[in-house]
Amino acid sequence: MNHSDRERFAQVIDTHKALVGQFESRGADSVIAAAQAIVRAIEAGGTVYLCGNGGSAADAQHIAGELVGRFTAERRALPAVALSTDTSVLTCIGNDYCFEDVFARQVEALVCKGDVLWAFSTSGASANVLKAAQLAKERGAVLIAFTGRGDSPLQTMADVCLCAADASTARSQEIHQLAYHIICELVERRFVGR
Repeated sequence: MNHSDRERFAQVIDTHKALVGQFESRGADSVIAAAQAIVRAIEAGGTVYLCGNGGSAADAQHIAGELVGRFTAERRALPAVALSTDTSVLTCIGNDYCFEDVFARQVEALVCKGDVLWAFSTSGASANVLKAAQLAKERGAVLIAFTGRGDSPLQTMADVCLCAADASTARSQEIHQLAYHIICELVERRFVGR
């Protein structure tokens, strides 16, 4: 590893530490509110739907796996669906309609009043995520948003928003992962032994 590589390594770690510090001082209310919204929805018979593009799609799938499977404790399976996982549905909608509709069309088919749509967009402005979020709100779902830019369109429409603001998408996503792991644990604790 040359000197510039070591410097970059240290810069990334320093940025990450600073973002974790900001999250620690400002993120608790959003994390707890998101966990409570998810628990309320599931207790009322609702489902958590998740959407995002690229790495955020992977985060959506990760969370669905933690809820349907388990995070750290044995409990009943919790209803969660990542809208980025059905390639036949995604390609059908993308081909017959447009990419902007890939999540909204699924929201139209699946999301009901009292459900949760957990939407990821580090820009806070992904057209397909915004379209799904708007439709979910119209249908009476609770909207949880994870963004990486402050004052974004997605943040504006969200019931609960965690904004991990940084110029680097990767750094924002690192905070998102920490936050959603905490949310998964808080949700799971409510269902252990029930």
